Amino acid sequence: MARNRRLILNSPSEVWRLLSDGHRYGEWVTGTQEVLAADPHWPEVGARLKVRVGVGPVTLDDTCVVRICEPQHRLELEAKADPFGAARIAMELLPWGEHTLFTLDWHPLRGPGTRMHGLPVDYIVAVRNGMMLTKLARIAVREHVGSVGGRAPG
Repeated sequence: MARNRRLILNSPSEVWRLLSDGHRYGEWVTGTQEVLAADPHWPEVGARLKVRVGVGPVTLDDTCVVRICEPQHRLELEAKADPFGAARIAMELLPWGEHTLFTLDWHPLRGPGTRMHGLPVDYIVAVRNGMMLTKLARIAVREHVGSVGGRAPG
């Protein structure tokens, strides 16, 4: 399992607003080339998000299904990328003063990823997930600043 944490200088409701828009995942999920479709009831349990992931010309279509949704607190997805199997992606938003402590856990569920699970793979996933949280935090702060007309926190 790879676990990342990041303090995001926005309230959980502001961060949740970004997570609730499936069409925006391509902005912050590293490796996403295109969001192909998002169910209109995203992120309710059972909703699906279809994305194209990859690097350069090597791509794969992936489907994420919402397994747990607790608005403004917790979102858990099952990402399926055949033939590579599936992974659990759990996001938790914890109020931290006026901000959000965001925890992202990734764990393989099925397929070859379960056999490759361990230090090298977890390290690579942790680096990728850290990049994702940095992007998410920047978007959230930029949109907060734009909505209040203020300056970004130091």
